[in-house]
Amino acid sequence: MAALTPISRTPVSFYVPVVAAAGAFAGLFVGTAQGNSLLGVALGAVIMAAIAFIITQVVKAEIRSRWVVGIGMAIAGFAIGGLPAGIIGALFGWFFGWFSFWLYEGRYRAYLAPYLTSGQVLWHYTFRVICGAILVFLITPILVVMPLSFNAQNFFTFTPEMLRFDPDGYSLKHYRDFFNNPDWQQALWNSIKIAPAATLLSVSFGTLAAIGLSQPHVPFRRAIMAILISPMIVPLIISAAGMYFFYSRIGLQGTYIGVVLAHAALGIPFVIITVTATLVGFDNSLTRAAANMGADPVTTFFRVQMPLILPGVISGGLFAFITSFDEVVVVLFVGSAGQKTLPWQMFTGLREQISPTILAVATILVVVSIALLTVVELLRRRSERLRGMSPS
Repeated sequence: MAALTPISRTPVSFYVPVVAAAGAFAGLFVGTAQGNSLLGVALGAVIMAAIAFIITQVVKAEIRSRWVVGIGMAIAGFAIGGLPAGIIGALFGWFFGWFSFWLYEGRYRAYLAPYLTSGQVLWHYTFRVICGAILVFLITPILVVMPLSFNAQNFFTFTPEMLRFDPDGYSLKHYRDFFNNPDWQQALWNSIKIAPAATLLSVSFGTLAAIGLSQPHVPFRRAIMAILISPMIVPLIISAAGMYFFYSRIGLQGTYIGVVLAHAALGIPFVIITVTATLVGFDNSLTRAAANMGADPVTTFFRVQMPLILPGVISGGLFAFITSFDEVVVVLFVGSAGQKTLPWQMFTGLREQISPTILAVATILVVVSIALLTVVELLRRRSERLRGMSPS
């Protein structure tokens, strides 16, 4: 991709203060870890400003400067906090070496429209930094849980051996406990039985409801849509309590069928929303053409309509599966000990016995969720390509 705006070098009065501000922000964390935030901010700003000036005005070799700064900060980090701090210092040094030349060479404007003012350029990158900070804030708890699942001790905190990256501080014992413990395996088997059945019902009813509600002649379709997606809006505790009293009267409380139906009701809104979004770009002339060729409604649905909306259907099914597999509140109300699912077992482990196996299970669930969401994103892109190929 060619640059939109010709780049030119910026003055020292511009990029050095910006690098100093970034260094102050990084120094805040280092200073806080060492017990003196104010000193960390001041030293971070001064050191990074000096480094930016030296590597751009004296050394002037970008790659060599980045290596030197990275190695230097790695050594400083190792001296302060050992191997973990050394790795973080190397990453910080490499980043600040790149960041200094990125600003100095003016590459930050290369792919922006030339008519943007300085304030608009500032807001463009400020917005990206804010979004990145929010993302880091959201995923930090996950990043903490995953390494803790390899703790060789029965602790929920990082041991000194783990912080030193000592191999003796890491173990797969909690994963072995998960796969060998009958309680965990029974809970896993229940989740594997319940989630696919609930997903199948959610996809079947949700797809039919979305197709029906997409027709303009359906009366009260907005009210019906609001009722169908209400399980996603109403607090789970209210839905769970209502299901408990209703199931108790009809004999479904404490049964697999009751749990499956409850999870299906929670998954239907996701299917309706994703399929409805896919139907927005659907060309209805295709179904009319199929009818003119003699195809009945069932054949038209499976041979014409379903292939085009299939990415949305699968995406909704994956969301419904994740919802059922991770749900714990409803199953506590409508299930019994015989239907104890994996999230229920995790909840019990936190309440009755603090077992680090929960960390291993949480890591496995995170990996599964990431894989499913990756599939959803790929299907979304495929759906967009298919809609772009339609005659409309």
